Amino acid sequence: MNSGTLYLIPVPLGEDSLTSVIPPDVQSTARQLTHFIVEAPKTARAMLKWFGTPHELRSMWMAELNEHTQEKELSTLLEPLLAGHDVGLMSEAGCPGVADPGANLVRLAHTRGIKVAPLVGPSSILLALMASGANGQKFRFNGYLPADATARIEAIRKLEQDSLKLKQAEIFIETPYRNGALFDSLLAACRPQTLLTVARDLTTANELTATREIAQWKREDAPDLHKRPTVFVLYAG
Repeated sequence: MNSGTLYLIPVPLGEDSLTSVIPPDVQSTARQLTHFIVEAPKTARAMLKWFGTPHELRSMWMAELNEHTQEKELSTLLEPLLAGHDVGLMSEAGCPGVADPGANLVRLAHTRGIKVAPLVGPSSILLALMASGANGQKFRFNGYLPADATARIEAIRKLEQDSLKLKQAEIFIETPYRNGALFDSLLAACRPQTLLTVARDLTTANELTATREIAQWKREDAPDLHKRPTVFVLYAG
């Protein structure tokens, strides 16, 4: 029996952007599937209902894959694919496999000869870079910076040095409730002329994307970032 296809299904970044960010053919593919690997079943069922799935939600096969999933559990998640079922991999927001625990499963799928099909959808990381004005030909995504204030300052200074030396855009994110602390650390640690982009609530009605020199950010009121998904882009090149 041939194995099924692992579809990487993107989802909106906000609740008001389905038709503008998810192509109709992606929604159609999601509606056809009955097997899913997701971060949180409750959120995934709500998203599938939004997509308009014709299947009874409770009857679907749905397995969890999140930061708590152990490496030894990944093989079990691939069993429906090896049995011939197509399976959709969905994250909580944006594209699965990018800043997402799904990457480990995708890598294992390749080793098992399973076809992996990425579908078109929004990536907050690339959208922030596109809108930043920073170097789009040389950039690095750094994930989360340290939560400890001292370590965070050190990490920011290292990123700024790398950006200046390599003319490279440095992209990072933070847990939404710590966005304010990260923003304050950036203003405290960076040179006045370094560029900082704040990209908040991307693709939603409350979207804000602004690039300023650090010195200018210090003269302005801080943007409202508390508990709001935000991507930061630093460019000193």
